[in-house]
Amino acid sequence: MIVLAIDSSSKVATAALIKDDKLLGEITLNEKREHSVILMTIINQLLNVNNLTVNDIDGYVVSKGPGSFTGLRIGMATIKGMSFGSGKPYVSVSSLDALALSVSNFDGFICPIMDALRNSVYTCLYKCCNGKLEKYTEYVALDIDELIDIIKSKNEKVIFIGDGLDKYKDHLIKNCPNCSFPPSHLNLIRASSLGELGINLLKSGDFDDPNSTPFYLKKPQAEREYEEKRMQLKNECNN
Repeated sequence: MIVLAIDSSSKVATAALIKDDKLLGEITLNEKREHSVILMTIINQLLNVNNLTVNDIDGYVVSKGPGSFTGLRIGMATIKGMSFGSGKPYVSVSSLDALALSVSNFDGFICPIMDALRNSVYTCLYKCCNGKLEKYTEYVALDIDELIDIIKSKNEKVIFIGDGLDKYKDHLIKNCPNCSFPPSHLNLIRASSLGELGINLLKSGDFDDPNSTPFYLKKPQAEREYEEKRMQLKNECNN
């Protein structure tokens, strides 16, 4: 089975081709460029260097979130279009799951964190049990200090991974005992990690519904700001 996996849930744009247990190739760009402009370009580059066409793809994998509202919609629309056009199935995998997979040999809690703005992160707690990642919490958006309190209550070793470390690593070192960090290159979401998780779903026939949508965990910033202004106006009127 040959699978194309992509992720555009953060500022990273990444695509990978996987054939069964072998990574054929991967392109990862960690730049603040428009995903809608570069995503199809890197997909075409991957196919060309591997002498493949879209007709050779047996299935697709895409990040379902959490992450950037616009980025997730672009990634999902891209894969849905390719899936519909080729008649091949697709599955969606959490970007947090993909990050956790990169450090799945850690013998404590694994805590991926993605920047969710306003002093908060998207996160989930995992442990590796018998060689398999297991979730210990739901996917959530938390204030960074609230997450630290949860980690402290576990009283176990923890490794943090993800782009949230760009902003919060020093704060975690200062306030969270027994914490570890991977090499910085692992903090980027990799399409190859998504693909490794997704190909097993595709092989088992656990496909996504064509009408599936990303999960965001937080409302879009514009919607939050609108609600805040409405609440502010309401309070002013009441006063």
